[in-house]
Amino acid sequence: MKEFLIELFPNVYEMFGDLLDSIWQTFVMVGIAGIFGITIGTLLGISLVVSAKGGLYENDLFNNILGKIVNTIRSIPFVILIALMVSFTRFLVGTSIGVRGAIVPMVAGIIPLVTRMTEQALLEVDPGVMEAARSMGISRPYIIVHILLQESLPGLLRSLVTSFISLIGLSAMAGSVGGGGIGNFAIRYGYSRYMNDITVVTVLLLLLIVNIVQSVGNRAAQWLTH
Repeated sequence: MKEFLIELFPNVYEMFGDLLDSIWQTFVMVGIAGIFGITIGTLLGISLVVSAKGGLYENDLFNNILGKIVNTIRSIPFVILIALMVSFTRFLVGTSIGVRGAIVPMVAGIIPLVTRMTEQALLEVDPGVMEAARSMGISRPYIIVHILLQESLPGLLRSLVTSFISLIGLSAMAGSVGGGGIGNFAIRYGYSRYMNDITVVTVLLLLLIVNIVQSVGNRAAQWLTH
């Protein structure tokens, strides 16, 4: 069996150590970018909801400006966003390539998506519940944390799963321009050197990771719903 696999995937066997390194790099990129991007995006999503008309902290000017900024960044293709952020990325982390260089644009790329998904999840909460809480004199911060966020928890969790899956895709795109990770490994060896077995294995690995994340997220969302 081992001999058959070596014959079927000779380049993968030869560069197995590099493949493991690229998988670890992808986990690092997705993990760090996820922590920062999802945290910032969630806070911005909450800000959009509470500052909207009839919200807990209604502010039309702030809401319009923030909404336009989010939409503008969201409309920029990720590869172009990487190019636009080269100077800022170098200033922030000292390099625009490799794992560190990929994390900054990944954070910027995922924030608008998380913001809009968080906003959508929060808007599904019955407004009557919050109105009842406000009429009882409950403070606005308490309503946000204990009513708005708790009631929308299953939706927020599904958004979290979608965000991590999107980050896996962004990490692969970042790899195509020198960002490290599985994407960079696939481009550098599978595409540039015509090592088709490496291309096939990296695609299968990405599919496996995405399916694991999706399955875990679905089970967690079902558990919270029940």
